[in-house]
Amino acid sequence: MPRELRLATVADLPFLPPIEVAAGRAFITVNMWEIAADAPPTAESLAGYQRDGRAWVALSGRTPVAYLLAGRVDDAAHVEQVTVHPEHAGQRLGAALIDRCAAWGRSWGARRITLTTFAGVPWNAPYYARLGFTVVPPRDLTPGLAAIRADEAARGLDRWPRVAMSREC
Repeated sequence: MPRELRLATVADLPFLPPIEVAAGRAFITVNMWEIAADAPPTAESLAGYQRDGRAWVALSGRTPVAYLLAGRVDDAAHVEQVTVHPEHAGQRLGAALIDRCAAWGRSWGARRITLTTFAGVPWNAPYYARLGFTVVPPRDLTPGLAAIRADEAARGLDRWPRVAMSREC
């Protein structure tokens, strides 16, 4: 079990894309080949999250094995990406990172934490439901979540059912 969960440092950033690639391979098992082949976040993008204090890592020893990228969407803390290396799955790292994101949100007054995800992928919406998230019906989407969902649809992600989810921070 990783001993440390902390804000990402510049030195952590090169470890994050390989985590994303390794975790992405699981999408092959549910015939989502395009998602499995999706490019990881760019170094520039990751550096922006890190500089802004919106990137956290879980470490095994001194090596990142999971990470979360966050943003502010409307009045909520928003999980933009949470990824755990498959060799470290099942250790509640994703849950711990999400809890850290929720704490970050509470620190600036957020009452909710949100995310968007694939509805039918076992390690997506069903996993988040186990962590207390509920599906936000399309009619109840905030302007920011609606914009995210529209962007996802424009990028072709709605080929597989997607949902927005929310829980209290």
